Amino acid sequence: MSELPVIDVSPLLATDPGLTADLAADKPAVAEAIGEACRDSGFFYVSGHGVPPDLPRRLDVASRRFFALPEEVKAEISMERGGKAWRGFFPVGGELTSGRPDLKEGIYFGAEEPPGPLPLHGPNLFPAQVPELRDAVLDHLGSMTALAQAIMSGIALSLGLDEDYFRSGYTAQPTVLFRIFHYPPAPPDDPDTWGVGEHTDYGLLTLLLQDANGGLQVRTPRGWIEAPPLENTFVCNIGDMLDKLTGGHYRSTPHRVRNRSGNERLSFPFFFDPGWDSEVPPLPYAPGHRWDGQVDFTGTYGEYLLSKVSKVFPRLFEAL
Repeated sequence: MSELPVIDVSPLLATDPGLTADLAADKPAVAEAIGEACRDSGFFYVSGHGVPPDLPRRLDVASRRFFALPEEVKAEISMERGGKAWRGFFPVGGELTSGRPDLKEGIYFGAEEPPGPLPLHGPNLFPAQVPELRDAVLDHLGSMTALAQAIMSGIALSLGLDEDYFRSGYTAQPTVLFRIFHYPPAPPDDPDTWGVGEHTDYGLLTLLLQDANGGLQVRTPRGWIEAPPLENTFVCNIGDMLDKLTGGHYRSTPHRVRNRSGNERLSFPFFFDPGWDSEVPPLPYAPGHRWDGQVDFTGTYGEYLLSKVSKVFPRLFEAL
């Protein structure tokens, strides 16, 4: 079990007119639970999410098939071939956290779009050798986008805002990013080797599907704790943008990953962020300042996001 709360968000997802009235009374309680979690650790588990139970299995099976391919075959969809869209495969050590290489490999995805001039927008790269991965990824993007919008409606209610505050503004056309990460087992005699080093996420909301091997750790006010996989749930955490919007009232919390299971580990983080051209000033009521003293940026969310991602892949950024 985990010390993090498990929140049933099904009332926030009710769209059938026959069900909405019955579940509407439960929304304030769900919103209150979400708000409490956001003020405490910034992390909670999501149940009652409505995601088809077969979808995580499809993703897992297809992803394992891909990562079992030879390195030169995986490199056929390398990020260098994704151009400004920043899509595709990177090898173990190819991504940096706080300037240090991570012990993981992965694939970057985003909303499927035609080629265009905007960075982090465009078509995804999918492996010809694992054709089923395409449908699994695109189906997952659709499910996660709907779930994230619903959770943001709960966050809006928890802040005393209209249920559609974010959906009609900041996330009317959200920036959607998705990763599949593959972690080799960490060396047992090297406690400083991390699959992902300590960091905070830089967007609004992250929804994480993880396999049975665990490894996620969260730095709560009471110290570091494990966030093990719980069946039929997603881990949800808020990012720096929601911390900023609430003036530090809701906290973007450091977390890290070390795969000590002795097995290969897969995780599937989905990032739900404001629209690319959105300005993101603090909410009108927001008290205080960010907990870490970080200076607020000015400009659009896209400018902010590009500056952050460029630190993860500096060589690729320089090439572009």
